[in-house]
Amino acid sequence: MKYKGILFSVLMGSGIVANAQKDSIPTKLLDTVTVNTILKSNYYLAATDGVNVFAGKKTNVLYEATMEGNLAANVQRTAFAKIPGLRMWEMDGAGTQLNLGTRGTDAHRCIEMNMRQNGYVTNSDIFGYPEDHYNIPMEAIQEVQYLRGSSALQFGPQFGGMMNFILKQGDSSKPITIESDQTAGAYNFFNSYNAVGGTSGKVTYYGYYDYRSGDGWRDAAKFNYHACHINFQYNFNRKGSIAFQFSRMDYVQQIAGGLDDAQFNANSQQATRTRNYFQPEINIPAIVFNYNLSAQTHLQVESHMVIGQRNSVQFINPPNIKDTFNTAIGSYNPRQVDRDYYSGFTTEARLLHNYNMGNHVSTLSAGLRYSTEDTKRKQKGVGTTGSDFDLSLTKDYGINLNLNTVNYAAFVENIFTVTKNLLIVPGIRYEFINSSMDGVINNATSKVDYKQKRSFPLAGLGLQYQTSKTVQLYANVSQAYRPYLYANITPATQLDKIDPNLKDSKGYDVDMGIRGSINKVFRFDINPYYLFYGNRVGLLSFKGTDNATHLLTTNIGNSVAKGVEAYTEMIVWSQGYTTFVSVFNSLAYNHARYTSGEINKAGVNTNIKGNYVENSPDWIEKAGLTFQYKNMNTSFQYSYTGKCYNDALNTVSSTDGVTGLIPAYHVWDWSFNWQMMKQVGLAAGVNNFTNEKYFNRRITMYPGPGILPADGRTFYVTAKIKI
Repeated sequence: MKYKGILFSVLMGSGIVANAQKDSIPTKLLDTVTVNTILKSNYYLAATDGVNVFAGKKTNVLYEATMEGNLAANVQRTAFAKIPGLRMWEMDGAGTQLNLGTRGTDAHRCIEMNMRQNGYVTNSDIFGYPEDHYNIPMEAIQEVQYLRGSSALQFGPQFGGMMNFILKQGDSSKPITIESDQTAGAYNFFNSYNAVGGTSGKVTYYGYYDYRSGDGWRDAAKFNYHACHINFQYNFNRKGSIAFQFSRMDYVQQIAGGLDDAQFNANSQQATRTRNYFQPEINIPAIVFNYNLSAQTHLQVESHMVIGQRNSVQFINPPNIKDTFNTAIGSYNPRQVDRDYYSGFTTEARLLHNYNMGNHVSTLSAGLRYSTEDTKRKQKGVGTTGSDFDLSLTKDYGINLNLNTVNYAAFVENIFTVTKNLLIVPGIRYEFINSSMDGVINNATSKVDYKQKRSFPLAGLGLQYQTSKTVQLYANVSQAYRPYLYANITPATQLDKIDPNLKDSKGYDVDMGIRGSINKVFRFDINPYYLFYGNRVGLLSFKGTDNATHLLTTNIGNSVAKGVEAYTEMIVWSQGYTTFVSVFNSLAYNHARYTSGEINKAGVNTNIKGNYVENSPDWIEKAGLTFQYKNMNTSFQYSYTGKCYNDALNTVSSTDGVTGLIPAYHVWDWSFNWQMMKQVGLAAGVNNFTNEKYFNRRITMYPGPGILPADGRTFYVTAKIKI
């Protein structure tokens, strides 16, 4: 099957070459289907968008109609297939989490990405604990904007880039529009997405409620998910508006636990845990103010909060240790309870001003950011011996910490229009970060009192040259950073030490490429890149004055990711306005290796120079074929991901499955859409229809430890109504 998939990709590339001479595309807007939507897929952002500058940067954009597959289950593999190099961890069929990474960065809950909704941050604690627990129903998304490493200048900390989900808005031509999508699928999957929106006078509104539940493909993997959003926008006049938004997401998910290799090979659907649960709850109120100070000057001010919690109750042990009845105590063993409480407030003000410089218009973009984030972390509490979702304690928390970060930042970028075809875009950002932590660990036997202030500049330079009306060259070099996390400055035991000179991870990202279209039937974006990731954080062993072996959290080395991301899309055959065949190919080669460093291995510091960066395969390939006939279309997608390792030591195997090789794998998906009439549609599909047995996740922490299998074959059917 692997060779069939590669052959499929080669054939699509051949089709592109063979049909490049065609110069007509379907552009007619039907009553029931927008046929030209595929032409928007994976296009790049304009030089400016709102108050943001994107000229000279590596960007991707997806639109509502170009995100294919099972959107009701938030299947990332198909929805984001047209973004080259995006790695996705697939560990459940619930669609309750996003796990995205790129260019050698960690994909775990998008921890190394700056995640945003309608322009504001949704990461739980962007500096101290930047996991993105908040997850939007993909049926609510109007547009996905993705900006790579240079986004650190405008948006702040990340190595993996900035991804912004722009949600749907109310129809400006109708007082009310109602939308309802009902999806049923394998393993009792059910999703109900319902929305209402419109415009009345000076008020535009949109709101949705999404409910999702199912048993999960694996045993003991039930989930129950709720999400809602409301947006009221008051338009003062043609110059300005103010929007009041509120979003909420919460779910309870049963965690089936990790597997070792023998368990995975015997039965990848089995559960090693039946008493483990995870529950996040995130609330995001926001105010967004937009005003055109003049025809050339636009101001945006947004303030928002992230208020929520992350809770889990688990029996945490490697998969080769069974969760069995303990006859000595007459019950199951107590479970561990961990709880985090988040309270963050952020205000960002941005100004974009166009001005004349010589015979051309140039653009200045500048902004200020203030944020304060508080996290109360309570971990290693002794929970009940029961089997249901229960966060009550029988013994107090072993870790009880108060974490706080205050951040001030300012940035400025300017598009200098040198000629009508050449843009030069320099920029700079300055960060102030004040972190503090106090509390107790090790069951209150150790006190923690930590304070640290740091400030630093980041700089970047972009170039963009329009070689023709539809083709442009771009290049960008930009510094990036990632603050060390609170987990890095929390010693696990009394023998562990924290390096007092621990530094934030810093580096830079270099992009260059060519993108555009030919004869309106062929789109492309080919992008070599180089990402230097310095001051990575890890553990080293050392002998203390007590002659005991200690572990030191410190900066352990550097890594480099270099490669090429290439996207092509082609209409290979068309007839009239309503019938066509199109193909796309999304290929990335990513050579991510440690260039220096050593880490602890069983008490010995071991050199890791030349090793794979964790969870970073060399090859990621996604390809697809779509056939549309009038108001029906069907698509096939193929995905291939190369091998990688989940630890910096590149361990090949382990008895408990926690560390080891993650083999290469390939997956096929099929989807179908039929707009039956103007207001009614039907969709269906099969994910992993060849029933590939694979995994792309081994983990030492939640929700394992061990191998987390990806779903086998599943299906779905969706009924859609929009009136």
